[in-house]
Amino acid sequence: QVQLVESGGGLVQAGGSLRLFCAASGSIFRVNAMGWYRQAPGKERDMVATITSGGSTNYVDSVKGRFTISRDNAKNTVYLQMNSLKPEDTAVYYCNANATVVEAAVIMLRSYWGQGTQVTVSS
Repeated sequence: QVQLVESGGGLVQAGGSLRLFCAASGSIFRVNAMGWYRQAPGKERDMVATITSGGSTNYVDSVKGRFTISRDNAKNTVYLQMNSLKPEDTAVYYCNANATVVEAAVIMLRSYWGQGTQVTVSS
């Protein structure tokens, strides 16, 4: 079983910073792409940033220049540094990991989600 544990959310004033942390653990052969998604009340879950195992990154336009995604492959962890936060960044942030796992001697590709961490930015 694979688990993603997130931390780092909270309440911050506009212009402030937060750093999100997510660690994958369990029976993982290899963690492939990882990413952060967010879901605001009444809206769908949207991609914020993704990073491949080789370090290639992708960001939604609204966070470019403010957020930075990084990872530590040795620890199966992914980070999201969020600077210059705006009230519209308020949402529940979810960590995602695409992993290669072995189930019943079969190599499988699975996608896993963290439990979510609340980020609230006050104006």
